[in-house]
Amino acid sequence: MHTPPFRLARTPGLAQPEDEAGAWPRTGDACCQPTRPQLSSSRRRVRLAELDPHLHCSVIGTCLTTHELRKIVSKFADVDREHASDLEIHHAAVELAMEGGAGGKALHKALDERYVGAIRRFDKARDAEALLAMWDEALANGDIPPAYWALMTHPQATMHERQVAFGALHMLSHLVGAANRADIRRLVALEAESATLRDRVERQQKRLHEMSIQRDTSIRELSAQIAQLTMQLERKSTSDEASFQAEVSTLRDALAARDARLALHTSRREAAEQRAAKEQEYAQALRESLDEALALLDIVQAEAGAMERTMPLSAEAPDAHQALLDALGGKRIVYVGGRPGSNAALRRIVESAGGALTLHDGGVEDRKGLLAAALPRADMVVFPVDCVDHDSMNMLKRVCERHQVTYYPLRTASIASFVERVTRAHAASLAAGAPRASRFCLRHG
Repeated sequence: MHTPPFRLARTPGLAQPEDEAGAWPRTGDACCQPTRPQLSSSRRRVRLAELDPHLHCSVIGTCLTTHELRKIVSKFADVDREHASDLEIHHAAVELAMEGGAGGKALHKALDERYVGAIRRFDKARDAEALLAMWDEALANGDIPPAYWALMTHPQATMHERQVAFGALHMLSHLVGAANRADIRRLVALEAESATLRDRVERQQKRLHEMSIQRDTSIRELSAQIAQLTMQLERKSTSDEASFQAEVSTLRDALAARDARLALHTSRREAAEQRAAKEQEYAQALRESLDEALALLDIVQAEAGAMERTMPLSAEAPDAHQALLDALGGKRIVYVGGRPGSNAALRRIVESAGGALTLHDGGVEDRKGLLAAALPRADMVVFPVDCVDHDSMNMLKRVCERHQVTYYPLRTASIASFVERVTRAHAASLAAGAPRASRFCLRHG
């Protein structure tokens, strides 16, 4: 992985070394070059705020739990610790890390305290090769968060080593989909086992209830017998007193044995209830994971259906897909970001439907002033959240809200995401009567 899986904004004014013996080349995006503080302090660990801003999201999301973030972020950002969503907490934490103020220092301190062992272990690496070897070992062992933080802030780590770790972490997310089928099978097995355990617990509870009733009846009968025998002992002579005492002792022993058996069955019932509760919690977690996977599958199926409806769109069949023609016909659309190959196909689709598509890369090569001038004349603004930088998205939000232009984020830069979103937006506008600006998170989707 030589470049991160997104477009990087250039940073003007950053000097680069001219000699070939330096550690950094003269070409490439400026954000991939070391900053002056990094060059001047290459023998110390890198601070969280000194990392490339595109790495903050992966570091915060991987190395700190949401519970820890809620305690830290609420002290430095204007968020509700109790009612804010996990995405809002994560969003605020990434902003604190990028700002590098007191909040960024608190995050860095929390990461250092939590992974002090991994930091000491990675300090033994004296070059990039040894650092990557230790990262591969941690990746094979599944001990990823400590190793990821230790590598990102290691004095010997360059952008190459950080991108290698970022790429490996990114690919791990793709394994979640492959594991869903095994989770479903496990869920079915756990549900069957949970049902069996519930039936067993119900039978045990019923049996214990019957034993409890029998015990209470026996206690009452034995108490009555004891009372009767006590009265008889008082009436009888001293010679008969020994035999009565033996009988009373026998009855008391029998009562104690019954109590012991009842306590044993009670403990077994409580243990069975605890096991059943744990299995139910695990089954519920698997159900939630399955619901998330099914929701993502619905989105992908909708995009695939939109793509299938787009492919036959041509001059020979102008009325084959009237919904897409209505959504794009006569519309002026501004598309910010994306990939060159898919952008050319999008332009052909929009123009074949009677619309006009203006492309802008968000400021990588095109001037951002052109984007601000083109937005007021647009009917719709769309941008893929995986192929546009944060600055361009923030500017889009401000300009679109100022000029009352509807903007929509796309899940990916694919043609299917574009077609599915514009057709869905057109259908929603017909149902609601008026377009409404999206409240999609501009940083994390």
